[in-house]
Amino acid sequence: MSLILKNVSKNFVGKKAVDNISLSLEKPGVFGLLGTNGAGKTTTIRMILGIIKKDSGEITWKGKTVERKNVNFGYLPEERGVYPKTKIFNQLMYFAELKGMQKQEATKAINEWAKKLKVEEYLQMTAEKLSKGNQQKIQFMTAVIHNPELVVLDEPFSGLDPVNTEILKNIIIDLVAKGKYVIMSAHQMSTIEEFCSDILILNRGKTVLQGNLKEIKETYPANRVEIDVNKNIDNYIKKFNLEKENEKNNDYIIKIDNEEVAHNLLNELVKDGIIINKFEIKKPTLNDIFIEKVGE
Repeated sequence: MSLILKNVSKNFVGKKAVDNISLSLEKPGVFGLLGTNGAGKTTTIRMILGIIKKDSGEITWKGKTVERKNVNFGYLPEERGVYPKTKIFNQLMYFAELKGMQKQEATKAINEWAKKLKVEEYLQMTAEKLSKGNQQKIQFMTAVIHNPELVVLDEPFSGLDPVNTEILKNIIIDLVAKGKYVIMSAHQMSTIEEFCSDILILNRGKTVLQGNLKEIKETYPANRVEIDVNKNIDNYIKKFNLEKENEKNNDYIIKIDNEEVAHNLLNELVKDGIIINKFEIKKPTLNDIFIEKVGE
């Protein structure tokens, strides 16, 4: 079972929104689809789900050409859409029945998901009485309540506080453990790094980078060192003509051009008897790579 895109393109009124992109999800997991606003992410997602038609190329799911009828998907769009004057339970039942669920099956699923997402107390309330974060959790429920095989999450953590973010993260991990295919689009690069083994970055409709994230990062030289010490080391940083990117409670992030200078700094600190709690040479973050590829 897999999702495959081959040379897919889409035009809108003479503008190429998606230009000859290819990707594949061949096993359960989370795939990161990234790009700036207007890069073509949403258009790509809508073609994958059969919501809009491609102009050229091929999109297959489980070996069959993608059509709405043969992709059991769940979609959390970036544009949120709960009905403010309608009770939460009734909304969830409506969306469950649209996906072909019977009332008894849907009621069971609603109650189970409400318990997982800690929104049981809100089921008989209208949506307008819920916080933005709880509305977000309700909309997530509409995306997964029918047990889809393919789940597309566009900015899933938008509006969530740290506690609810952790709840949703654990649910996504559980979805993958149950064999689900997840496509995630987010502007928080740290979130993508946490979940995604493979990524694709779009810029103006074109693929500018794709592949296994770990392998991509291995092609980049180290550009930072993190050093946690027991005292201020600003003088040492100046001595080696290095730039301090961040520092908090003597935990430093320092920019480096190569690993040798980091080791020279370490040797100097050890020689002078400074206690080192942590020393870690770091590859560029996904945020660094993203800015390099689309920052212009």
